[in-house]
Amino acid sequence: MNRTIRKVAVLGSGIMGSRIACHFANIGVEVLLLDIVPKEPNTAEQAKGLTTEHPAVRNRIVQESFQNTLKGSPAALYDPSFASRVRLGNFDDNLSEIKNYDWIIEVIVERLDIKKSLFEKVDALRKPGSLVSSNTSGIPIHLMSEGRSDDFQKHFCGTHFFNPPRYLRLLEIIPGPQTDPSVIDFLMHYGDLFLGKTTVFCKDTPGFIANRLGIYAMVQTIRVAEEMGLTVEQVDKLTGPVVGRPKSGTFRLSDVVGLDTTVHVANNLFESGKETDESHEAFVVPGVMQELFNKKWLGDKSGQGFYKKVKDEKGKSVILALDFKTQEYRPSEKVKFQTLEGTKAIDNLSKRFGVLLAGTDQAGEFYRKTFADGFRYATFRIPEISDELYRIDQAITAGFGWQMGLFETWDAIGVKKMLGIMEELGKKPAAWVYEMLEAGHESFYKIEKGRKQYYDIPSKSYKVIPGQDSFILLNNLSQNVVWKNAGATLYDLGDGIVNLEFHSKMNTFGAEVVEGVQKSISLAEKDFRGLVIGNDSSEAFSAGANLAMLFMFAIEQEFDEINLMIAQFQQTIMRARYSSIPVVTAPHTLTLGGGCELNLHADKVVAHAETYMGLVELGVGLIPAGGGTKEMAVRCSDMYQAGDPELNILQSAFMNIAQAKVSTSAQEAFAMNYLQEKDQIVLNRSRLIAEAKQAALDLADNGYTQPKQRTDIKVQGKTGMALFMAGVAQMRLANYISDHDMKLANKLAYVICGGDLSYPQTVSEQYLLDLEREAFLSLCGEKKTLERMQGLLTGGKPPRN
Repeated sequence: MNRTIRKVAVLGSGIMGSRIACHFANIGVEVLLLDIVPKEPNTAEQAKGLTTEHPAVRNRIVQESFQNTLKGSPAALYDPSFASRVRLGNFDDNLSEIKNYDWIIEVIVERLDIKKSLFEKVDALRKPGSLVSSNTSGIPIHLMSEGRSDDFQKHFCGTHFFNPPRYLRLLEIIPGPQTDPSVIDFLMHYGDLFLGKTTVFCKDTPGFIANRLGIYAMVQTIRVAEEMGLTVEQVDKLTGPVVGRPKSGTFRLSDVVGLDTTVHVANNLFESGKETDESHEAFVVPGVMQELFNKKWLGDKSGQGFYKKVKDEKGKSVILALDFKTQEYRPSEKVKFQTLEGTKAIDNLSKRFGVLLAGTDQAGEFYRKTFADGFRYATFRIPEISDELYRIDQAITAGFGWQMGLFETWDAIGVKKMLGIMEELGKKPAAWVYEMLEAGHESFYKIEKGRKQYYDIPSKSYKVIPGQDSFILLNNLSQNVVWKNAGATLYDLGDGIVNLEFHSKMNTFGAEVVEGVQKSISLAEKDFRGLVIGNDSSEAFSAGANLAMLFMFAIEQEFDEINLMIAQFQQTIMRARYSSIPVVTAPHTLTLGGGCELNLHADKVVAHAETYMGLVELGVGLIPAGGGTKEMAVRCSDMYQAGDPELNILQSAFMNIAQAKVSTSAQEAFAMNYLQEKDQIVLNRSRLIAEAKQAALDLADNGYTQPKQRTDIKVQGKTGMALFMAGVAQMRLANYISDHDMKLANKLAYVICGGDLSYPQTVSEQYLLDLEREAFLSLCGEKKTLERMQGLLTGGKPPRN
C-alpha cells in the first residue's frame, strides 16, 4: 500500500498533545487538535453571558492549551506562522471529522478506561486503513485495542514521542498483538525521514525501553546520592556534561519533568515488573523523592522541587537548593571534585570515563556505584525489552539526550575492566556478557568497512546495525582519512566527495581549522568532485572564531597579527565560494559568527532543522569581518530588484547583525536571509552528512562551474548611513543602548552601506571586505571591546558597557 500522511488528528491538547500537533505542523502536515468540552462556563464566560453552547466555551480547553504551548519556551514551532496549520476543536462537535484523516494520535490522560472509551468512538468513525496510535508511556498497548475491530487492531500501535517532541529525537514504535508489520515498517521510516526521529522498535513491556532504563538510572542515582551524603548540586554536576549528558543533570531534570511524573512512572514500573523484573524493587521511590511528592514540591510546575528560584533583597533571582537533611532550601553552592578537575583537559568523552572511574574521592566512588548498577540492569533487560543491545543505546541517547548509550559507554571504559569493577561491587551482569568474552569478543560494538556492528547474543557474532545506508557517521570512517591536523580531519565519503570535520573546542576557527579548510579545498580541487563541511558534534557546527587568540593579540596591540589573521580568514571564506568544485555545508545547532559566515559562502547549505544561525560579533564589541557584513550587503543588493524599498531591505539585515540576532530554527534562518532558496532543511540529524554529500554530487553532476567574484554590488552610501545613524542616535537618547553600542552600530552602518560614498553606487566584494577588516581592526583597539571579550571568556557573558 502506498501510504501518504497529509492530515493528522491529535486527540488531547495537553502539553504533549499540543506539542505533537506543533511538530506535525512544522513539517507541513494539516493537523486537527481536539479536547473535551468544559462542563460549565468559567467566571469570565459567565460574565459575558456565554453558555456551554457557545463555541468559545466549547473550545476553551483546547484553545487555552494550544495558546500556552505557543507561548512556551523553547518554542514548539519552527516558525510562529505554522500555527495556522493546526485547527482546533472538541470531541463532541469535531470527532466525526477524523474520517478524513490519515493518522489519529491519542494523547489523553493515562487511564485505560478513558482511553478504551475514546478508541471505541474512534473505531466507529475512522476510515478503514487509517493509522491509529497512542502516545502512552506506561499502559500496555495490547490492553488498549481489546474489543476493537479487526481493521482497527491491524492499524493500531504505540507511537511514544518524548517531550518536547520538536527537540528530543526519540520515537518509540510499539506494535500490538494484531498490528500489521507493514504499518510498523511505515512508521519506522516515516518517523525517521519526515519527523526527524530516531525511531526505535520496542516490545510491549512496562515503560518500553527509554523510560525503563532512564527512570531506573534516575531513581538509583538519587538513592546512591542519599547513601553517600551528596548534595543536589554535586549530583547534577556529576551527571551532567562531564559524562556526556544534558546540563540539567539528575535533580534539575526531575524538576523540569515534574516529580509527580517520575514518581508515577516509577510506581508503575515497580508494580508491573513484579513478574518479569528481578530488580523491580529498585523502583521503590527513594525517601527524599517521596517526601517532596507528599509536600507537593513537584519542581517547576509547583515553583519548587529540588531547586527553588527566589528574589533576593536587591530583586535579583537566586537559585536555592534543597538540603536533604533539613528539608529546607539554602543558597546553591559551587561544586569541586578532584576527579572532575582531572578531566578538564580531556575533550574526548570516551577517554574521560577511565579517569572518572579511577577517582579516589567521592566522585570516583559515585561513578563506580552508579555505572556498575546501570550496566548490570541493562544486561538483564535483554531479551525482555529488546532482543538487540543497540536498540537500548539508541533509545537512551535519543530519549534522554545522552551522547553515549550504556553499552557504548561500557565499551569506552573497556568491557573487561568494567566487569572487574562490577564484580567487586557485587553487580555481576547477565550470563551472556561472560559468554561474549569467552567467545573472544571483547566489545559490544565494532566498526568494519565504515559500518557499525553490534554483538548479537543468540548467534554470538557481530551483525551490522540496520538502517545505516541512509546515514554517514564520520566516527565510522577512521580508515577513510585523507588528511588531518590537530584541528580538522578530511574524510573520503566515496563517489568523489570528501568531508571536512572540525575538532577544536566548540568547533571554533583557529589556525588549524583555517588551514583545514584551505587544504581540503586544494585537495578536493585536485583529486575529488566536491567538498562537504560538516561534523557529528552534539554541541555546535561552529561557535565562530577563536576569541581567546584574538583577545591575546588585541591586549598586546599586535594589530599586524590581527590584520593578517582576519585577511587569511576572509581569503579562506572567499575560497569556499570561489573554488572550482562545489562546497556544501551541513550546519546544525550553534552556527555563529565565523560558522555562519562559512555557510553564507557555501554553494549550498544543507541545514538540520535545529540550526541556530547568526552573526553575533557585535555582542563582543566587534562587527562580522569574515565576509559576513559584506555578504549581507550582497544579498540585499540582489533583493533590490524585487521591488521592495531598498532601505527597508537593508535595514532588516542591519538590525539582525546589530542585535546579534540568532535564528531559533533553520526555518527562521530563511526569513533572516541567512539561508536562501537554493538551500535545504533536513529533519533527521543522522541523515545530514549523507544529504549534504548528495547535494555536492548533484552540483557536480549538473556541471558545476567556478563563479567569479562580484563587482556589481549596489550599496547605499551616505543615504543609508544617515538613516541608520539617525535611528541609532534616537536609541541612545532613549537610553536603550550605550555609547559603545552606538559606536559599534555606526561602524556596522558604515561597512554595510559601502562607506563614505556620496550616492548609491556599485562596488566589488573586495572593496567591502577591506571595509570590514578596517572596521574590525579599529574596534580591537577599543577598551570597551576588550572588556566585552574578556567578560565572555571569563564569565560566559560580556558586560553591557
